[in-house]
Amino acid sequence: MTAQLIDGKALSQQLRSDVKARADQLKAKGIVPGLAVILVGDNQASQVYVRNKVKSCEECGFHSVLEKYDASMTEAELLARVEALNNDPSIHGILVQLPLPKHIDDHKVIEAISPKKDVDGFHVASAGALMVGEVGFKACTPYGCMKMLESIGMKDLRGKHAVVIGRSNIVGKPMAMMLLAANATVTITHSGTADLAAMTRQADIIVAAVGKVNVLTADMVKPGAVVIDVGMNRNAEGKLCGDVDFDGVKEVAGYITPVPGGVGPMTITMLMVNTLESAERA
Repeated sequence: MTAQLIDGKALSQQLRSDVKARADQLKAKGIVPGLAVILVGDNQASQVYVRNKVKSCEECGFHSVLEKYDASMTEAELLARVEALNNDPSIHGILVQLPLPKHIDDHKVIEAISPKKDVDGFHVASAGALMVGEVGFKACTPYGCMKMLESIGMKDLRGKHAVVIGRSNIVGKPMAMMLLAANATVTITHSGTADLAAMTRQADIIVAAVGKVNVLTADMVKPGAVVIDVGMNRNAEGKLCGDVDFDGVKEVAGYITPVPGGVGPMTITMLMVNTLESAERA
């Protein structure tokens, strides 16, 4: 049995056409969804991510503002820029690209963003809203993973066992909360888990999100399971790969996401969805 691919590129295009249609409806009322992206320093990967986010805004018909600053920018200067954007009615979403230079406290900056404009879903208020089931912005990567599950008919996960590999604030923890909200029975595994394979072999859904090559191999997967690979790594040959041994696992799983072309495109698409929803609430 070879797993069916969950094509993140195709799904994200579908979702974006819906976002664009809703953005056009807002424009008819005189509201243009606006996203501000702040980049501090010259991290190469960050520059690529930021460029893709701005390009996505254009494709969806959004207004976007890209602010680039030298790595020498002070924390106080950055906090002042965030505050100015909080008070700008033309901006519905604020994104500060991480990582920030070492002299700036990431947490302090994220907490300075208004929860009403926290389209990355990283603010403590957003995390709290997710925890208690209130309206707030969902972290983009796990939100995209949930949309991928919905695309294969897995919206209500009642009776399903989901195993999340990783406990980061950006993916692992919010992923577990979203799966729980969809009625899955959820196990969170991490570096302190004694026997990872014993956990994953029970799973109907596995989400791998630790940033480690081949953390999930074919012998760890129950036949027919759904495998979502959030990892973004380089293998020994320097080729882009995920956390999952794709070639091995695809022979066992029922569904699998590829890397690249899986979760990656969905993350930016969900950022567009969050920005649009912020504009709709404004």
